[in-house]
Amino acid sequence: MNKHSYEIGKFNKWFAICASILLLAFFCCTYAVLQEFGKALWTLTGLCLFIEAVIYILVRYELGTLCNEISYASDIMVKLVEEGDIPSEPYKQGEMGELYTNLYKLVGTLTESKQKEHEEKKFLRDIMSDISHQLKTPLASLNVFIDLLYDDMVMEPEKRKQMLEESKNQLNRMEWMVLSMLKLARIEAGAIQFEKEPNNLNTLLLQAVEVVTYLTDGRRQNIAVDCPEDITLVCDSGWLVEGIINLLKNASDYSPENSEIKIEVEKTPVFTRIYVKDNGMGIPDEDLPNIFKRFYRVNKEVNPNSVGIGLSLTKSIVEGMGGKITVRSRLGEYTHFILTFVH
Repeated sequence: MNKHSYEIGKFNKWFAICASILLLAFFCCTYAVLQEFGKALWTLTGLCLFIEAVIYILVRYELGTLCNEISYASDIMVKLVEEGDIPSEPYKQGEMGELYTNLYKLVGTLTESKQKEHEEKKFLRDIMSDISHQLKTPLASLNVFIDLLYDDMVMEPEKRKQMLEESKNQLNRMEWMVLSMLKLARIEAGAIQFEKEPNNLNTLLLQAVEVVTYLTDGRRQNIAVDCPEDITLVCDSGWLVEGIINLLKNASDYSPENSEIKIEVEKTPVFTRIYVKDNGMGIPDEDLPNIFKRFYRVNKEVNPNSVGIGLSLTKSIVEGMGGKITVRSRLGEYTHFILTFVH
């Protein structure tokens, strides 16, 4: 059955009624005048019928074309909803062209929204899976320690103290991981709006250095800051400091004792770059593409309590402020993290 049988049938009915009325009116008007010329009357009547037939065919063709166009537009929406398949946009002129253009704009918006929703669900699922997976080991360790201590299975004071210290480390590790994951999730979900304003860059770098002093002093490491005091950077000061802190912690973890970590700043009319350099163990070439992934750790023996999320969080912070982070490294020699912000 034709898709448009209802529309065509309705058109046929009204066309027949209107044509009959017009033909009857014409016949009545001309009958009185042309009753003496019967043959001419019938000839004129036939001509009128022919003209009506031509009009019918033309209008019927245009109506069928219009119905086909509307049906095609309807099929596009059905494919989008049911199959997610979008055919290429046909070239049309006039109002139908505008209709297709607006339809494809709507389709594009809905597709983008659907894709974004899918990505957000996938991201949330991955985040929850990662947190669940990473919490299993420290929670299991804590349960064992608590059971042993509760049942007085460990009597030596020194061992009890070690177990308590390890329990504290595991709790700190879980706290850092959960807080960092929540920050990362909020940034990547667009829930955080970075408040960018001009800040003195040297001041921000010194703030970051001060936070990690407890860590570097214990390892007799020195952090040297080479940044002119008059350089300003448009950024969110709190988030940038947190990103630099993560890089300094990473540099400290992978650098030997009595070593130096450098922070250098390069400013040009086009960009401002921040270098965080260490002379530690470096990163193997095969690991470089993965270091910004969540929970990826190059060497798990360096810092067993590390959760491998600091670099991923720093990358999201830098990119969220419109910057870019890259890394250069040579195994056994150095690692340089480079933050670039275009003016």
